[in-house]
Amino acid sequence: MKRKIAVTLDEEALAFLDAQAGGNRSDYLNALLHRQRSAQRRAELIASLKHDAEDPEYLAELAAWDGVAGDSIGAER
Repeated sequence: MKRKIAVTLDEEALAFLDAQAGGNRSDYLNALLHRQRSAQRRAELIASLKHDAEDPEYLAELAAWDGVAGDSIGAER
């Protein structure tokens, strides 16, 4: 769903937008915001994974689950 909004830009920003937008400001701004949102989510995910990788409690729990997951590997039926 799309919604129409009004924004106020200074002359320099508007000139840049018009030069980059190829005639469709809305599509350009939508694409720009989607890319920025994806980049921000990616950065947040990486930061979270780095935090987990440095958390001794998390690593110990992960090791415990790895042991449980492998309990029946190779067992005869």
